[in-house]
Amino acid sequence: MSDKLIENNHVTIVGTIQSPFEFSHEVFGEGFYSVVVQVDRLSDSVDQIPVMISERLVDVKKDYRGERVKIIGQFRSYNRHEEKKNRLVLSVFVREFEFTEEETDSVKTNQILLDGFICKPPIYRKTPLGREIADLLIAVNRSYGKSDYIPCICWGRNARYASGFQVGERVSIQGRIQSREYVKKLDDEQCEKRVAYEVSVSKVECITEEE
Repeated sequence: MSDKLIENNHVTIVGTIQSPFEFSHEVFGEGFYSVVVQVDRLSDSVDQIPVMISERLVDVKKDYRGERVKIIGQFRSYNRHEEKKNRLVLSVFVREFEFTEEETDSVKTNQILLDGFICKPPIYRKTPLGREIADLLIAVNRSYGKSDYIPCICWGRNARYASGFQVGERVSIQGRIQSREYVKKLDDEQCEKRVAYEVSVSKVECITEEE
């Protein structure tokens, strides 16, 4: 894969493993496993980030809960069919994995850089307290014809700026991956607590293609 296509979707997280490795799928005899990594925010809250890792990078038979790790990879998506419709599932696909004891600047424990394209009109709104928010969905190309669809959320001035983006425009985004709990209404009597994952945007820029 070319360096350019790796750079358009680059994630670094440093956190603590929170779950055992759980088998996900196999590709050409190589097993991939899911695990949850907890990353501290600047505030007292945390993000629980889903991670997908190859059995070739770590001994998936061991339980590493509580171990601190550094992960470099990409934020990827796929559609899972459930309840008669597709649901977007997101996780960090690991390229580099190491155990670490180093204390890390909390600003650097969760970083993502994306270079992609607006694939649906931005949704701009205000909270009851007047805070501005814009929701974006970004398509980020992989090297072999597929794309990852990454939900992003902008605040304040970034939200006002992003609200004017048009479908198809190319954008550059810097931010962090965050987890957010919400309640999904299944029917008139049943609700289910779920977790959504998205990029909280700290910097966004529209890229003008050079002639």
